[in-house]
Amino acid sequence: MDLIELSLEQSLDHCIKCNICASACPVSAVTDKFPGPKYVGPQAQRFRQAGQPTPDESVDYCSGCRVCNQVCPTGVRIAELNARARAKIVEEKGLPLRNLMLGHSDIIGVLGSGPQAPLANFAANFGPARYVAEKLFGVARKAPFPPFSTYTFRSWVKRRSRRQAQEGGSPTPAAPTASAKKQVVFFHGCATNYYEPHVGKAAIEVLELNGYEVIVAEQGCCGLPLLSNGAFPDAQKYHDYNVEKLYPYVQKGIPIVGTSTSCTLTLKEEAPELLGLHSEPVRAVAENTYDIFEFLRMLHEKGELNTNFKPIERSLPYHAPCQLRAHRIGKPALDIMELIPGLTITDSTAACCGIAGTYGFKQEKYQIGMDVGKPLFDFVRESGSDEALCDSETCRWQITHGSGVASKHPIEILREAYS
Repeated sequence: MDLIELSLEQSLDHCIKCNICASACPVSAVTDKFPGPKYVGPQAQRFRQAGQPTPDESVDYCSGCRVCNQVCPTGVRIAELNARARAKIVEEKGLPLRNLMLGHSDIIGVLGSGPQAPLANFAANFGPARYVAEKLFGVARKAPFPPFSTYTFRSWVKRRSRRQAQEGGSPTPAAPTASAKKQVVFFHGCATNYYEPHVGKAAIEVLELNGYEVIVAEQGCCGLPLLSNGAFPDAQKYHDYNVEKLYPYVQKGIPIVGTSTSCTLTLKEEAPELLGLHSEPVRAVAENTYDIFEFLRMLHEKGELNTNFKPIERSLPYHAPCQLRAHRIGKPALDIMELIPGLTITDSTAACCGIAGTYGFKQEKYQIGMDVGKPLFDFVRESGSDEALCDSETCRWQITHGSGVASKHPIEILREAYS
């Protein structure tokens, strides 16, 4: 038993059966298929301790939103218990093809993005194809699949670097250098690379406007889609690769920032905890990874943030995704956006958008996700705005799908304020 597993097992005794987690759970509130965090977490875990088969597979209906962790008064790590229980089911019975496909978001991105994107987007939105995918594989035909980009973020970085080099500027480096005083590594993740390059562009430009040379390091998928589907060995391969590529920068004192709260949480905490990884490189990468607004807030606190913002006379709704709240850093995007003159942000109180990574893309969970997200969709529609803000890519897609209102990453608004 590794140290993380021992810590999780010991946390069972801290459960006082108060049912606060069950009351707060957004999934059990809308479906009887999930009996609640207490039952499938600490209560069922006592039967798993003896190495017996998982007593109740309803744990697969846990969305992994971590709301239970946030409200537990005694610190039981329920979400981690549930994730490991799901991995045990996969170990016993194998990973369904549908979950394997959804877990490899990088492979899907490679197949669909680039010059073939128009054809891939047509196929992905073709009604009969979606119907067949649902019947054969269990992929929800109504799920909010984002459109593939006609170019990848990394291809844009390469073109930009070549252009800067030709013009005599500083190309975006791909390796750590000892000369630059202010450097930062950008971890873009799969969504930015294959679907939303504009988010990565905005992030790089904001960081450069704050005096940083941005390094776009070699990197792979963060592995969270595989972790969420219980495929721990495959997820570890991705994490090992990322640590190998990122650790040399950390050794030089260069921090890592990301625009995906899910990716940064995986590097910081989810992968090391769930996979039981304790090496010095893993620890160093975890301790030096930041959500981009967490990083910008640190600059502001030190008096180093460029606050030369133009007024933006708008009122926008904002939702802090579950993965951001799991960082336990507050809502740094709100802290920074309140510095923009004229901008009014209304903060959502909804618990979850319901998509939960790949959860809402599954046929048997799609409607659960929509029901979970209804309070958020209502909030966004009632705001009267034509745009909503959210730090997580899958949450943005779900918000647009459920409310009909376009959704942006807050970094895009910040970039607009620098114009």
